[in-house]
Amino acid sequence: MSGAVSLQIPDPDAMHELGVELGRVLRAGDLVLLTGPLGAGKTTLTRGIGEGLGVRGPVQSPTFVLARTHPSLVGGAPLVHVDAYRLAGTGELDDLDLDFEGAVVVAEWGSGVVEEPESWIEVVIERPRGSGGADAGPDADAVEEPDWSQAPVENRTVTIAGHGPRWRTGVLS
Repeated sequence: MSGAVSLQIPDPDAMHELGVELGRVLRAGDLVLLTGPLGAGKTTLTRGIGEGLGVRGPVQSPTFVLARTHPSLVGGAPLVHVDAYRLAGTGELDDLDLDFEGAVVVAEWGSGVVEEPESWIEVVIERPRGSGGADAGPDADAVEEPDWSQAPVENRTVTIAGHGPRWRTGVLS
């Protein structure tokens, strides 16, 4: 792991802006694994990544479709947004026939399900326990990840860690 950094993110706008910053450093072949409880801000971060990449939106939670592809509007890599919560393993992920080499892939709940390439980014989002949403996963009370506007706005701790040679000097400058 290289250049792990922990940030305090005060609100959804700051989470979105962090995603924009991340999206600007990503390129085709990059994998971002997102971990965090329901309502932590994974989809909000991914919306920002999509904006930073310049892809067609809207970026929404892929909870019930498993994966959504957002083509680039600026000639760059498309964004593939995956919800790996319901996948039993890499075999089921392979069945989706995703373009890991030609796209930026952001996988929510992907740790342990998505096979990590030589280099990847891990983002862990923590929110105070007892906040809006449930910790059990996407099936708990919600069709898609709740918006922060539905719960008190509380800081999130976001830890970003780069793994492998591509990220040896860190993810964000």
